[in-house]
Amino acid sequence: MTTNDIMKVPFVDLSAQYRIIKEEIDAAIASVLNSTAFIVGPEVRKFEEEFAEFCGTKFALGVDSGTSAIELIMRAYGIGTGDEVIIPANTFIATALGVTYTGAKPVFVEPDEYYNIDASRIETAITKHTKAIMPVHLYGQPVDMDPIMAIAKKHNLLVIEDACQAHGSRYKGKRAGSIGQAAAFSFYPGKNLGAYGDGGAITTNDEEVITHLRRLREYGQTEKYHHVELGYNRRLDSIQAAILRVKLKHLDSWNQARRDHANYYNKLLAGSKYITPKIAPYAEPIWHLYVVQTEKRDELMPYLSGKGISTGIHYPIPIHLQGAYQNLGHKPGDFPITEKESKKIVSLPMYAELTDEMIDYVVKNLLEFSNM
Repeated sequence: MTTNDIMKVPFVDLSAQYRIIKEEIDAAIASVLNSTAFIVGPEVRKFEEEFAEFCGTKFALGVDSGTSAIELIMRAYGIGTGDEVIIPANTFIATALGVTYTGAKPVFVEPDEYYNIDASRIETAITKHTKAIMPVHLYGQPVDMDPIMAIAKKHNLLVIEDACQAHGSRYKGKRAGSIGQAAAFSFYPGKNLGAYGDGGAITTNDEEVITHLRRLREYGQTEKYHHVELGYNRRLDSIQAAILRVKLKHLDSWNQARRDHANYYNKLLAGSKYITPKIAPYAEPIWHLYVVQTEKRDELMPYLSGKGISTGIHYPIPIHLQGAYQNLGHKPGDFPITEKESKKIVSLPMYAELTDEMIDYVVKNLLEFSNM
């Protein structure tokens, strides 16, 4: 391509992935259609077994979204009105919503240098109402879990992992979602392991809790028409489970491709004006997102768009400043690290099918912009 040519680089390209696995996906969907076992059928049960094995847990439960996964975990552990759950200040609002839906209160803590919750700040946020800590493995990089587990043990708290962006990432060799008492996953289409619609899962080693979760997922019933508690309709459907089973077989190789892309981005951007993401020594990230910081984010994004490059912001308005959480009484300046980063972060194209040529083009335009 010549200097003036424009290359289209989408932020994520789900069609590119589908084309590679089309025959497998189409066959999996057709199998469900032919069986007509659409709700909590064999595909769901098989996926639950395979996903639990992948994560290194005894159990997995398919649900309709990552948000539902968070809420149901809270309810299964008896968290509700009057309780508090510590979460990071910089995360997607679904983390907080899953807490709020139970009647509990989210309590925010600032991030560390890896964008994850800063374990050294957690104890000051603990009160007599605190029932759990929910670390979020943000952008696909696992949180430093050992100090959090130690704090939780000291204060007799639960640790519930929000692993909605961390399918397959490892902390000191352990998969995200296998370290706390339970974990929530999202299979939103853009995730590293994404369905073709909404979906989610819960992982745990606690047999009593998984039994309770199965009831909560399906109308509070122990068997058909026997309802022992108030439950919900939060099921993962069989077509999505079949799709996820196909994709799960490819996930490790897709994650490795993302790691290669991130390393290449880091190499090309070394010494530039952009702050590139750091990799924690204990972490094997899966790079759900590749996030850089720049003082000129709001000028950079339209510039890149004009060059055919799509970008995103994760997340532009911190939860504590959202209208939905005005009742918590927070104001600008309460979480300065989160607020400062929210004005500078920009997510660059990242998906397994990205090519070195595309990354070269993205970085070329990043550097040209920074030198203007």
